[in-house]
Amino acid sequence: MYHVLASRRRTVLGASAFAALSMPAVLRTASAQAVRDQAIRAQRDYGPDAPPMRYPDPDVVALDPKRFSAKLGNSRIRRLHTGLGWAEGPAWHATGRFLIWSDIPNDECLRLMEEDNHVSRRFRSPAGYSNGNTFDREGRQIACRHYHRDVVRYEPDGKLTILAARGPDGPFNAPNDVVVHPNDGAIWFTDPGYGGLMDYEGNRLPQSTDSPRPLIKEAVYRIDPGSGAVEKVADQPFKPNGLCFSPDYRTLYVADTGMSHYPEAKSIVWAFDVDGARLSNPRTFCSMEMDGKTGMGDGIRCDEAGNVWVGAGWVGDGYDGVHIFGLDGQRIGLIKLPEICANLCFGGTRRNQLYMCASQSLYVLPVETRGAHFC
Repeated sequence: MYHVLASRRRTVLGASAFAALSMPAVLRTASAQAVRDQAIRAQRDYGPDAPPMRYPDPDVVALDPKRFSAKLGNSRIRRLHTGLGWAEGPAWHATGRFLIWSDIPNDECLRLMEEDNHVSRRFRSPAGYSNGNTFDREGRQIACRHYHRDVVRYEPDGKLTILAARGPDGPFNAPNDVVVHPNDGAIWFTDPGYGGLMDYEGNRLPQSTDSPRPLIKEAVYRIDPGSGAVEKVADQPFKPNGLCFSPDYRTLYVADTGMSHYPEAKSIVWAFDVDGARLSNPRTFCSMEMDGKTGMGDGIRCDEAGNVWVGAGWVGDGYDGVHIFGLDGQRIGLIKLPEICANLCFGGTRRNQLYMCASQSLYVLPVETRGAHFC
């Protein structure tokens, strides 16, 4: 088997070299670098026992070196944990110095301790097939549960408080991601309905055995911190997915993954102006199309400079990972991963560790910036 694989490898590399002969010198150099980078990713060991690799990490790419200043020349992507079904919803607890995230198909919430990267697979199990997580100003975990189609809060005494199970239009499809506004404690979340498409990730919606349809129009919601009332604040995105605030909380960004089910949908990240409890001026912030290929952006976070970091995938090598956009919506950096990246967050004591939930694994990359928010 080894000889067969080696022969195939020589054939592929030989064909690539032959094709490169007819290219201009600049393109040959770029093509050769792409082949080398792809070979590194194919053979790369991201684990704790991986052999030393030469810096800088070739999978952290500064498309605009002046603006993507978060790239470090002497840090590398590491895989901290693997063996998951579908990793999602990372959130950092600053006081406890730990990260939590969801393994949706296995119906559990895991925890990683900062001091030694120890992972506990039973932080919450069962977890209601939870997806997005965050922490409020009191350090309480808030989770979006696919199975129960609700948003809940875990209290210090261990009790569970259901914050929202239906909106003004009826029961939710399956809440997905969630953030908390620190000024007033309001909770903002999305309901794209993916957790209702299959039992594998939640609770299949009952209307059709062939193709489950949303119970209600997919939308963005806000839970009032005083009254607990649930209000729909935006429904322009076809399937609103990940969301985050700008550092000054004047803008809300929302990833739209509607192209998964709606032919007319575009793969974009929306921007809305935030005016108290209202959203206005819906607009396209950035497109997820790159080099003629269109994947989808999922979970998103802002750094302290206002750059937007988007977990992305469903294209393949060279695209899947994290895309970083400047304030003008232009792509300024890439973090290439060997798996689709569903979500991410900044964590660590100094909020300069980028944790990435990518399909079956959890990755981390030290960066020279900090998350705009604490989880």
